[in-house]
Amino acid sequence: MDRVIYTATSGATAAMHRHQVIAHNLANVTTTGFRAELSTFRAVPLRGEGATTRVHALEATPGYLDKPGPLQNTGRALDVAAVGSAFFAIQALDGTEAYTRAGALQVNAQGNLVGFNGLPMLGAGGAPIAVPEGAQVTIARDGTVTAKVGNEAPQEIGRLKLVTPPEGQKLVRGDDGLFRSPDGQPLPADEAATLVDGMLEGSNVDPIGAMVDMIAVARLYEMQMKLLQNAERNDQQAAQLLSLNA
Repeated sequence: MDRVIYTATSGATAAMHRHQVIAHNLANVTTTGFRAELSTFRAVPLRGEGATTRVHALEATPGYLDKPGPLQNTGRALDVAAVGSAFFAIQALDGTEAYTRAGALQVNAQGNLVGFNGLPMLGAGGAPIAVPEGAQVTIARDGTVTAKVGNEAPQEIGRLKLVTPPEGQKLVRGDDGLFRSPDGQPLPADEAATLVDGMLEGSNVDPIGAMVDMIAVARLYEMQMKLLQNAERNDQQAAQLLSLNA
């Protein structure tokens, strides 16, 4: 009986976690550049006296769906989308270099070009890009940032750093929603990487598929709860039989 209860409880816990992942994805259906979160589980037998038959569902290799989301035409000069597998380099709150696919850029009060959550976008040299006051900013396909003040000639003020993870290597997403290399070290700029201006990459979450998964997880959780109820009922009946025999 203990085995049944343990297995059902483990399954219910896994279903609850899966439900949280799906809910998180659905909440970010409209988030620019969002990558759908994935979760997988594997069976892990517990070792020890009296516990060799128990199996726990352990989360393994959590990751994200690594495919581009749909492009949305905005016509805004500071809206850009990375092409292919490229990522924009951005400065995280702790000062380290991180990466994002969100390309809704703007100029903040300090005159820096910023992106995701108001964090500074990094240039090819790894430093933030400063924009002259009152300048009209344009971004070329290769990431070159040009500023034009009044009637003055346009001036190149930097180039957005675009990186492409090595073949077979995926970036790691942190709790802040930003991506980093597996070893935490900055990736080299990809000179061949390009972007498109006037467009934003949408979330790659499939809302219909996520809703179907949500229903399936709810049914799985319900099944585990019924199994627990059956185990409790069988335990009560067994106790009654023992009391009668006594």
